Amino acid sequence: MIARKNLLRNARKAITQPGYAFRTAFKRMRSYATYQFKDGYSAPPETVSLFLTLKCNLTCHMCGQWGDNGAFKEFSNETLRDQLSLDEIKKLIDNIAPHKPNITLFGGEPMMYKDWTDVVKYIKSKGMRCNMVTNGTLMSVYAERIIDSGIDEIILSLDGKESVHDDTRNKAGTFEALTQGVRDVAKLRNERGLSLPHLNINTTVYETNYRDLNELVDIAEDIGADNINFHHLLFINQQMYDKHNVIFQENFNQVTPDWAGFVWEELPDMDPEVLLKSLDVVENRKSRVNVSVYPNYTPDEVRRYYNGFEFESDSYKNRCMSLWMTAYVMPDGAVRPYHTMNFSPGNVRKDNFMEIWNNKIYKSYRRLIKKRKNFPVCSKGCTELYRY
Repeated sequence: MIARKNLLRNARKAITQPGYAFRTAFKRMRSYATYQFKDGYSAPPETVSLFLTLKCNLTCHMCGQWGDNGAFKEFSNETLRDQLSLDEIKKLIDNIAPHKPNITLFGGEPMMYKDWTDVVKYIKSKGMRCNMVTNGTLMSVYAERIIDSGIDEIILSLDGKESVHDDTRNKAGTFEALTQGVRDVAKLRNERGLSLPHLNINTTVYETNYRDLNELVDIAEDIGADNINFHHLLFINQQMYDKHNVIFQENFNQVTPDWAGFVWEELPDMDPEVLLKSLDVVENRKSRVNVSVYPNYTPDEVRRYYNGFEFESDSYKNRCMSLWMTAYVMPDGAVRPYHTMNFSPGNVRKDNFMEIWNNKIYKSYRRLIKKRKNFPVCSKGCTELYRY
């Protein structure tokens, strides 16, 4: 199902990508039916997010992986090197291809996986939609290969004007690399008369940019992007993290340390009233670039979201359906219901994905989350809570 709050956002996608929108709606209705009437069983997933690598060429301040408190910083070199081979990925794709899920390539930085374009081509050869989430710094290097791969969508992270973006990404030159990369790919796409890939910017609303969101729409227009989405910042406190781990320890005999990367000691230094004005400007301006905000909170919710750690939405249902809709396959082959939970019902190096998707462990996990609706970290640390 599509949350009512997301209808406008999804309607825009239906106009620009009607085939994708129709297939997605069908898959969501099918998964929603199994959520309602099956005891932990789920229809095949709408999306499989494939983490090609944990490695990244940036250490962005707010990132839960490699940021100031990033969980991946504690990983051993052996863990960071472990990743599925191209043959292993092809085997995974063969297993899920009959069900035609959308495939999202993730990282780390997915373009640091040496065979990523071969992965895209293989996915497309099986008739599936493929998109990628990237920091965009390597796009110019791979511009020709991006176009030739047939990838459907590239989702890029942009934080602000050059000084803001480079500071947030913790590396000089990242703004220039990203913007030039988008221009190069957009130019090649247009020269060849293609409609793909869609070039979509995702901007995390942050302390350094929330006053200047309109400036980001200007940049998106200038470089040839198709869409820009303003994403509310993810942050939790230690108490929420500890409470979550107690529940997880009791039910699954383990904790989920990746969530530590989202722990803040203090609330972000952001004035919700200023943010609301910025959001109002970008949502109401006329632009050739589609503008959206996610989650699409009410003004009162925005105030409560940034004025405290504990939060529950009034306009969303506050129940997680992600476990019926999507799955994450990590570089070591572990299948996770959500990538930051550190909980895996199986590994594609040992069993095929579709067997794992509805095995006893996965179904038990679904039954628990349906009963609980969400975990303490979900309302401020997980975007999936508001998607379905």
